[in-house]
Amino acid sequence: MLETSARLLQLLSLLQLRREWTGAALAERLSITERTVRRDIGKLRTLGYPISASPGSAGGYQLGAGAQLPPLLLDDDEALAVALGLAAVATGPVTGMGDASVRALAKLEQVLPGRLRPKFSALRHSVSTLSGPPGGVDPEVLTAFSAGITEHRILSFRYTSADGGSARRMVEPYRLVGTGRRWYAVAWDLDRGDWRTFRVDRCTSTPAPRERFTLRPLPARDLAAYVQESITRNPYRYSVVVRLAAPLAAVAERVPPDVASVEADGPGHTIVRGGWDSLDLPLINLTTWGVPFEILDPPEMRERARRAASLLQRAVEIPPTAESGKSVRSSH
Repeated sequence: MLETSARLLQLLSLLQLRREWTGAALAERLSITERTVRRDIGKLRTLGYPISASPGSAGGYQLGAGAQLPPLLLDDDEALAVALGLAAVATGPVTGMGDASVRALAKLEQVLPGRLRPKFSALRHSVSTLSGPPGGVDPEVLTAFSAGITEHRILSFRYTSADGGSARRMVEPYRLVGTGRRWYAVAWDLDRGDWRTFRVDRCTSTPAPRERFTLRPLPARDLAAYVQESITRNPYRYSVVVRLAAPLAAVAERVPPDVASVEADGPGHTIVRGGWDSLDLPLINLTTWGVPFEILDPPEMRERARRAASLLQRAVEIPPTAESGKSVRSSH
């Protein structure tokens, strides 16, 4: 009896994880026969869970909305509190919890009873916070991406690019990556025939699911590193590499992951890599930190630093002229 109950809970968890499962896929995941799957589905139905089944080789089982919230069995107020909390964490992620909160929110919204959906929507849109990432992300957009990734479905949405242009995009989504300030989606762009990284807060419509797609080989083994590369270096004119005389922990506190990547270079030094369209701004930022640093790349930045150092040295060594001294005194 205990083994059967544990299997039913595992079956419920699988039904929440993906919109639709074939009997064969469920049997494989649970290490049981398809006949046992049908019998367990029948038991869940008798317990009040609305599980629909579609016939044919392409059919499967689907957990409908309106069920109780397994396995916690939350009441209405508790369900709303959990959903709102997950939405807040998803759009302003706590370290290490953002991705998990999106998956949990997608599961919860799938089985949230219909009577609670309008109240949840009203509460979510009436709550604001002063903290959080720039360009807030709609939790519905995040959960739509999460569902598309889990179910391998093409998504269609309107997207505003960095230059302000807006267009309909059709993509195969593969991963959501949170930087702590923003969310990015790694996807195959069907119109452009290439991999793209989308800033989720630039989606101006909730992604709509389309037909399923066949998985492609990923552009990189580490998609988080792939996103960081694409947003911190690829779009910019200059790739800047500097070595700071400061430990990794101290530098990481000041350099967000969507600005540059950091790596330790011994116990007291850190390598910082980032992209810039101008070499003046990184020089200004680095000199205001008050931390010794070396410019490793590009060579143009070292030459720019030499000219700036010469001008600054000249500014402090040459005494002010009489006329400039008068103008300074008269201005006070």
